[in-house]
Amino acid sequence: MPPTLFISAGEASGEHYGALLVSALRQRLAAAGQSAAFFGMGGQRMAAAGLEVVVRSEDMAVMGITEVIRHLPRIYREFGRLKQAVRDRRPDVAVLIDFPDIHFRLARELHRLGIPVIFFVSPQLWAWKKHRIKLVQKYIDRMLVIFPFEQQFYRDNGVQAEFVGHPLAEMPPPTTPRARFAADNGLDPARTWIGLLPGSRAKEIGDHLPVMLDAARKLPQQGLEFLLPLAPTLNADQRAMVLHLVNQLGGALPIHLVNDAPAALFHARASIVASGTATVEAALIGNPFVVVYRVSHLTYAIAKRVVTVPHVAMVNLIAEKRVVPELIQDQFTAANIVEQIEPLLPDGPPRQSMMEELARIRGLLNTLPAGATGEGAIGRVAAITLEILGLAQPGPDSPRDAAQAVQH
Repeated sequence: MPPTLFISAGEASGEHYGALLVSALRQRLAAAGQSAAFFGMGGQRMAAAGLEVVVRSEDMAVMGITEVIRHLPRIYREFGRLKQAVRDRRPDVAVLIDFPDIHFRLARELHRLGIPVIFFVSPQLWAWKKHRIKLVQKYIDRMLVIFPFEQQFYRDNGVQAEFVGHPLAEMPPPTTPRARFAADNGLDPARTWIGLLPGSRAKEIGDHLPVMLDAARKLPQQGLEFLLPLAPTLNADQRAMVLHLVNQLGGALPIHLVNDAPAALFHARASIVASGTATVEAALIGNPFVVVYRVSHLTYAIAKRVVTVPHVAMVNLIAEKRVVPELIQDQFTAANIVEQIEPLLPDGPPRQSMMEELARIRGLLNTLPAGATGEGAIGRVAAITLEILGLAQPGPDSPRDAAQAVQH
């Protein structure tokens, strides 16, 4: 009987990785003359890749303490559906992608049922909530991490962990020419484009986009256009909300809503990016940017007491220094954004220095040397999943050991 795999992702970035993983698993199984059934939590991309969606990612993607409280009834209802599906179908293996608040609870149920659990994309336990390492030790069979320093953290805590590389670091740059991207999105290719990436959740967009638009109005307008990528996990109502904010607060600004965030980052001169996966994506593409973020006062007050790392942006944590500006909470103002992004627009030392640092970070996150072929991050996760299923062994092209890669 073909195996059944449970794969779950709750946010735009994890949903992207989930779609790639389902595709990779199906291809490997097909090459061996085998098949499998896939079900779990995901969005449109995972469904298109072959996942039977039990719960939609967009119905669960809520962030922050006060934000979660407001949506608790819906979250509990959808979480109950997810647990019941696991009990009914008893998958042979489960892959949980990021989204720790939901997935740690789900891992407990999977463990109780005797289902092997792979956790791909580590929660930031090394930054805060370190007590949760006990949950990983008890309920997670394999922790697959995408940042090199995470591997040693988990191994020091007795967790079987492996740095598989960052999926985005292995992807080629967008191939859409600037002229084609301009034509598809009503842009002027002769103008300077600035990216506005307020986040992938409705709450993040509501908190960040108005300030971004205020900053856009304060920048010198001659020759500028603004690119606002829409996360694929946004539903119709959320997309309408974005359009309403742009129409209400954007004034006469030339703001273009686009669906291809990597292409927008690739072609933009610089960007304003909400803290999250998009900052890593911008870094790997080599787009100079400013990091911003704001949450409720209660969420921030609690986080400030427990977060133990010196930077908010993952890019700065990887570099172990302030490579990109961070405008967090009260520092997140339109005036501060303008002050930080203007030096990145013309050619010169500030722009060149940041681009060199971003290139160095890309090298740290890519397990495949330039021109090499191998499994890559998603391929490695697929191989480990099949290994646990007893269907295949890991391929010969495993990533370099993270500690050696960083030390040497």
